Amino acid sequence: MEEVSTNQAPDAIGPYSQGILDDGRVYVSGQGPVDPDTGDIVSEDVSEQTAQTLKNVSAILNAAGSSLDDIVHANVYVTDMEDYETVNDVYAEYMTEPYPARAAMEVSRLPIEIAVEIEVIASI
Repeated sequence: MEEVSTNQAPDAIGPYSQGILDDGRVYVSGQGPVDPDTGDIVSEDVSEQTAQTLKNVSAILNAAGSSLDDIVHANVYVTDMEDYETVNDVYAEYMTEPYPARAAMEVSRLPIEIAVEIEVIASI
């Protein structure tokens, strides 16, 4: 097991790694719409939040020698299921076919005041 870390994605806000490499896979911890340079949430707009979240996921995957094209599974968490379609529209701009297996769920809260969080597993 090996830690993946990059300054191109936000620092972890708890006792976890941005990502972990293990047995040909990279496990990316849940990412949100935080600008890695400023530490600020990028916007209140869920489209912009989803785009930044996926940029953060991509940065960690790249640091591990992987990419968005290598994702095999994703979990998407939204704080309002009314945002589901908007999140899907942005998600589809970043993913390619065959699309990863995925779960999406509404949660009552996330660790910071954001509308979306995404975690993934990808091949190396």
